[in-house]
Parts: sequence; structure tokens; C-alpha cells
Amino acid sequence: MPFEWVVALRFLREGRFQTWLIIGGATVGVAVVIFITALVNGLQANTIRRTLGTQAHIVVRPLEEVATAQRQPEAGAAVLPRVQARAQRLRSIDQWPAVQATLERRPGIVAVSPQVTGPAFALRGDANKSVAVQGVEPERYRRIIAIDDKLVAGRFGVQPGEAVIGKDLASDLGIGLDDRFRLVTAGAAGPVDDAYTVTGLVDLGIRDMNRRAVFLGLRTAQALFDLPGGASQLDLKVDELFAAETVAQQVARETGLTADSWMKTNDQLLAALYAQTVTTRTIRIFVAIVVVLGIASVLVVSVVQKRREIGILRAMGASRGRIQRVFLLQGAIVALWGSLLGSALATAMVVVFLRVARNADGSPIFALELDPWLYVSSALGAVVFGVLAAVAPARRASTLDPAQAIRM
Repeated sequence: MPFEWVVALRFLREGRFQTWLIIGGATVGVAVVIFITALVNGLQANTIRRTLGTQAHIVVRPLEEVATAQRQPEAGAAVLPRVQARAQRLRSIDQWPAVQATLERRPGIVAVSPQVTGPAFALRGDANKSVAVQGVEPERYRRIIAIDDKLVAGRFGVQPGEAVIGKDLASDLGIGLDDRFRLVTAGAAGPVDDAYTVTGLVDLGIRDMNRRAVFLGLRTAQALFDLPGGASQLDLKVDELFAAETVAQQVARETGLTADSWMKTNDQLLAALYAQTVTTRTIRIFVAIVVVLGIASVLVVSVVQKRREIGILRAMGASRGRIQRVFLLQGAIVALWGSLLGSALATAMVVVFLRVARNADGSPIFALELDPWLYVSSALGAVVFGVLAAVAPARRASTLDPAQAIRM
């Protein structure tokens, strides 16, 4: 074994209490970093999953209609001080099948689903509720939203004359599977009134949505809203979740349509996720500083205690570089052991958390995934910080004068 390894291990064995003190500090530091990172990552993934479980990554719509002057005012002519905004109406995306085909071929987009959406009134007997109707193509819509996972009864059947509604809407109307209700919309040529059979009930995770959600087939919704062959929006799913805004901007430039990403429509959620990430990084930085100071302080004490031994080694011909490497190795060894034990402790903490933190029905509050790279990066970081913590004690030990060190 090389000289530096022999001396470093012997110094660590002789000061067992100090050695285990350093290893204990590094263990707790690594465990806290891994556990907090896994906890925040799991919380963010659960929040994003719940938020995006009922909405597309990007929604493409026609541009809003704006009121414009028919001619420019002449010099000296009176100009109205205010132009009233134009009321928006349900419109189809111009040549949407061609736009859909173009978007499906675009890199970064993994699924496209056309929709016809609009307001209506759901009626059953004396009960009536304002609802939001979504006309979809089931196979394409399933690639955007895992709607089958949200079914609480029946099936997602939206053939002509069929509808899937929110479970709270069913309760408000007093209906269930295979019952019929009516939808009434205000079409351009007059009210449109049609009856539908309930084939499924869904729980979208938000009560307000459950009280308003009605799913129909695309062609059925086109007829209901007097939009033959049209699509009021295109839902997109991207492969990189946090690249949605970039893709949306590119889609808007290329198509001339309005493209809103989930990052834009959920800006408060994005700000909260960013704040959580910053908080996690801050905690990791302070934990690393505490571990570095702990290792450095204990090694400084070790240098003071081992002055005579260091002086003898220097008198026997050990160079300053070798003395430095002895203490750098000590820092690396204790950090490596701390990272291994810390990884095991973090795993145990995650297991305990998943068993203790549960919902009322006994299911975990949210899943925690321990990425192998998290272990590797934490271990590498611990070793690097351990070596950096040993730099100052190593330099101090290498500058000791052999004669004075032996005499002291």
C-alpha cells in the first residue's frame, strides 16, 4: 500500500472518536440532501401530474377577433376615445386537418387531438346546470389525457347519442349510468336541443370541473355547436414537459395561431415549483457548508494532535506533498464512508416516510422515486467537499517545521 494510504489510515484508526465524528456528520449531511431532494422532486412530480392530468401541454386556438377601424382618421377629424372590444364567438381553426398533420410531424410533439369546446345547459327534469362540453376523438384524446384512469363508473363511450359526464354533475342532475339528459346550446340559427345517454362518470380531481364536464364525440359536438367539420382547438402533448413554452412559441410563429402552454396558463404553479427548487438548492448548499466546516475543524484538531508524528515523518524524509496527500486522503475517505452510510440512511428515511405519510384510505400521499444518479451525484459531491475541507489542514500540516514539531 502506498505511503500516504498507510499513514492516513493509521491516523484515522488512532483517532477513532474523531473519525466517527466526521463520518457521522458527513452521513447526516448526505442523508438530508438525498431525502430532501427526493421529497421535493416527488412533491413536484405529484403536483404536475395532478395539474396536467386534466389539461394538454399546449392548446392551439384561432386568433382572437379584434375591432379595427375601417379607415384612418383624417387630420382634424374627431376620433372616438374608446373602441369597444369585439365579442368572441366559437370559431373553427382554418383547415385544421392540415394544421394537425403538420404538427404531428413536428419534432418534440408526440400527440395531437382536435376538440370542439363550448358552453351549454344540461337539463334533467327541473334541474339545469351550466356545463362545459368537450367534443373529442377518443383514441386521440387518450394520448393527451389518461381519461380511462379517471373513470369511476361505466366506460368512456362518446358515440352519437352518448355522453360521459363528471360525477358531481351526475349527482346534481340526479342521474346515473344509462340515464338520459338534455343539452341545450344557443346556436346561430337558434337554440339546439338534444338528448344523450350517460355511458360513464369521471372524477377529474377538481370538484368544479366534475360539476361542469361533459364529453361528447367530435362529430356530435360539431353538430351541437353548429360547427360542421370544424375544430375549435388542437390539444398537443410534448415529450419535454418544461420545453412546452418554447414549443408553443414556435408553433404560434409557424401557424399564425394562438398557442398557450401549460407553463403560461399555470404561471403561479410554475413560480411555486421554481421556489421549491431554489429552496432545495439553498438547503443543499448550507448542508454542504456545514459538512465542510465539520470535516475541516476536526482535521485541524488532528493536525495539532499529530504534530510530533508529522515532525518525525518530515525528519525521515517525507516531503511536504506527501504530508498534504495524507490529510487530503483522510478527507476523501471519511467523506466516502459518510456518503455510503448517508445513502443507506436516506433510503431508510424514505421507506419510513412512505409508511407513515399516508392518505385517509391508506395510500401514500405521493410517490418518492430515488434516482440512482441522485446517489451518485451526492456521493461524488461529498468526496469533493471532503477533499476541499482537508485542503487547509493539509497545507498547515505540510508547513510544520520538523525540529519545532518534534520538540513540541
